[in-house]
Amino acid sequence: MRKTVTKQFTKHMVRITYLALSWLPLSGLLTIMVTIPTSEANSSNVPAVIVFGDSTVDSGNNNMIATVLKSNFRPYGRDFEGGQPTGRFSNGRVPPDFLAEALGVKSSVPAYLDPAYNIEDFATGVCFASAGTGYDNATSHVLNVIPLWKELEFYKEYQVKLREHLGVEKANHIIREALYLMSLGTNDFLENYYIFPTRRAQFTVTQYQDFLLGIAENFIRELYALGARKLSITGLVPMGCLPLERATNIFGDHACNEKYNNVALGFNAKLENLISKLNRELPQLKAISANAYDILDDIIKRPSTYGYEEVEKACCSTGTFEMSYLCSDQNPLTCTDASKYVFWDAFHPTEKTNHIVSDYLLPKILANFI
Repeated sequence: MRKTVTKQFTKHMVRITYLALSWLPLSGLLTIMVTIPTSEANSSNVPAVIVFGDSTVDSGNNNMIATVLKSNFRPYGRDFEGGQPTGRFSNGRVPPDFLAEALGVKSSVPAYLDPAYNIEDFATGVCFASAGTGYDNATSHVLNVIPLWKELEFYKEYQVKLREHLGVEKANHIIREALYLMSLGTNDFLENYYIFPTRRAQFTVTQYQDFLLGIAENFIRELYALGARKLSITGLVPMGCLPLERATNIFGDHACNEKYNNVALGFNAKLENLISKLNRELPQLKAISANAYDILDDIIKRPSTYGYEEVEKACCSTGTFEMSYLCSDQNPLTCTDASKYVFWDAFHPTEKTNHIVSDYLLPKILANFI
């Protein structure tokens, strides 16, 4: 009885805290920490964290496939535990790691294809994401990575293994109560739509947004049919401010490409509407928008407020166009302290930025799912 009362009190306090934070300016978040005792986090209704998406959340699946888009070498991972590259596109952890830790589940979410882990490890969290993928199958073809439909096939395979390992009842409980994270969409625009003519010939940018969201809706409905009930979906960030986009914006004096940022905002607004629709139509679904646009936009516009010294260039190599194999540990220009940089490579945030974004999203996740 006491445990139930304590848990309910914690839940109410988290919701009150989230409502309070939602009225604060972003700068106010720097002075506030929301702390849930580990014992309470462990007693929450989130036994596992299950991840779908692209390089923003990939923890190493691309290591095991035939693609040039990899990050299982230094300097990637140099600030990860043990200083070892894992296949995460950062100097350290990515957002699902921080969120899983905050929920008291585990300190990092392993990649499904990583042979160092097995179903016992995956029972409390697993990542199916693949760097370079998108909603559009054509996006995954660009760099020969795992398409979103294949991520779902891996998830179905995981369900079979989980039931064999834990038994049907316990496995179904984990499937039903797990927190599902989705983060993708940027590659559809920056590595596909704006690079190759095929989709531009078929769709206006508004039509392409709708095309992608149609795929997202079908994916979520299938995930729901497979038992998922708790879903956090991250839309697009200010993709026009990525170092690569600044570097190529020559006629714009290397400022952010606001055209791309406006596309991201438009996509996010439509995604919010889709989430509302699905919550209405799927009776047991609880889906939320984990919108990271505002916090990253604030970091980019006021970097010194967050302790950063460099926002236009990334830490790795020249910080303008390098990622994956072009991000070299041997390049003397690679920075020594990534915490001073918003971006790790030309496309991906540093661990510090991932942590700040995760902390920003955490109160909403806790308020809805603990």
